[in-house]
Amino acid sequence: MGLKLIVVGKTKKPFFEQSEKEYLKRLNKYCKLNYTSVSSSKKSDQKDVCLNMEEDQILRNINYQDFVILLDEKGKQYSSRDFAGQINERLIRDSSIVFVIGGAFGFSDKVYQKANMIWSLSSLTFPHHMVRTIFLEQLYRSFTILKGEGYHND
Repeated sequence: MGLKLIVVGKTKKPFFEQSEKEYLKRLNKYCKLNYTSVSSSKKSDQKDVCLNMEEDQILRNINYQDFVILLDEKGKQYSSRDFAGQINERLIRDSSIVFVIGGAFGFSDKVYQKANMIWSLSSLTFPHHMVRTIFLEQLYRSFTILKGEGYHND
C-alpha cells in the first residue's frame, strides 16, 4: 500500500506546521504517508499562469498507476465514518493512492482530468494550509475508525 499526499506551497505559520507534524506522527502507527510539497507559483497574479506552473509540479509527482484523489471544494463530501469507508475501499482496491491539496487557485484542467475522484472536506472555504491539518486529522480519524479504536465518537 502506498499513500502519498502532495501539497502546493510551504506551510507558513508555525501552528499549522506543528499540527501537521503531530498528525503525521500519529499516522505512522497506521501507514507510511509520503508527504510531498511542491512549490507554489505566486510569481504571477494571473490565475492561469499560476495553475499551469503548479500543474507541472503536481503531475511530475503522480505515476500512471496511482489512484488520484483531489481535495477540492467541488468534490463529494463524506461524514467521518463514510470517509473512513472510502479510505478502506481505496486501500483494498488500489496499490498506490495519491491525495492532492492544491494552492490558492485550486487545480488546472489537466490536474482535474488526472483525478480518479474529487473529495471535499467541507462546503466552507479554508486556507489551503489549514486544509492540510484538517485532511491529516481526518485520515488519522479514518484509521482509528477502521481499527475500532475510541478516538471517534458518534
